[in-house]
Amino acid sequence: MSVLESFSYRDLDARRVGRVNWGVNTSFIVYRLGDTLIDTGPSNQWKFVKPFVQEKLLRQLLLTHHHEDHSGNAGAIHALTGVQPLAPEKTVEILKRGFRIPPIQKFIWGSAGLAEAAPLPETIAIGGDPVTPIFAPGHAKDMTCYLLPDRGWLFSADLYIANYLKLLRIDEHIPTLLDSMRRVLREDFEVILCPHRGVVEDGKARLREKYDFLIELSERAQALHNQGVEPLEITRQLLGNEPLTSILSRYNFSKRNLIASCLEVDIGSFR
Repeated sequence: MSVLESFSYRDLDARRVGRVNWGVNTSFIVYRLGDTLIDTGPSNQWKFVKPFVQEKLLRQLLLTHHHEDHSGNAGAIHALTGVQPLAPEKTVEILKRGFRIPPIQKFIWGSAGLAEAAPLPETIAIGGDPVTPIFAPGHAKDMTCYLLPDRGWLFSADLYIANYLKLLRIDEHIPTLLDSMRRVLREDFEVILCPHRGVVEDGKARLREKYDFLIELSERAQALHNQGVEPLEITRQLLGNEPLTSILSRYNFSKRNLIASCLEVDIGSFR
């Protein structure tokens, strides 16, 4: 069963899609502001994304990073509209050569075909609003957020998602993510436009809560580690047992990954 919801926020249009309704992380919101689309949604939801793309004239497509839920329809949109995706340089390289998708992610979001994206130009605007790209790795090595400073809006890619992390992909890195969050928090914005959570009007405060949570979790994990507690036991004490999602992903997406990465955080540099 597919999740399907269309909504608007001021002059922003959005469509939420998803193959399964397992919660906030398994659906995806494609945003359109004026004649610009931000990310594409997963390929297995193309039948719902396509009519959304066709509703209004499209002149620009911005990608935040290469993950299949964000870029899965990039090639199809290019073929349909003639609009070439614009993306960070690292994303351009990844989409050109392709990338491996773990089985559970392929089940949820489908595959991502090769796509010919172009690097972000020096100047980006959506309508008359200037856009500031902010490089924000940690979740993905190529991830970039898009800030609209005149509006105080942040298209946050996967930087936010929720106030509190419970699971982490094996290729994510908490120290790098914290550095990216700190960089973004220096900017002036209020509204987060998250492709999973949705519109978060008190977005800067919520992102700060997530930042503080990760620092606190890192402190607690490191305190136990310094007492000689093993990482798996630290995981159990602080986060509880692994859910079925972790087992199905063969712990590619798991609580133990989160604790292992928290143990690498230099607490003093983020306080």
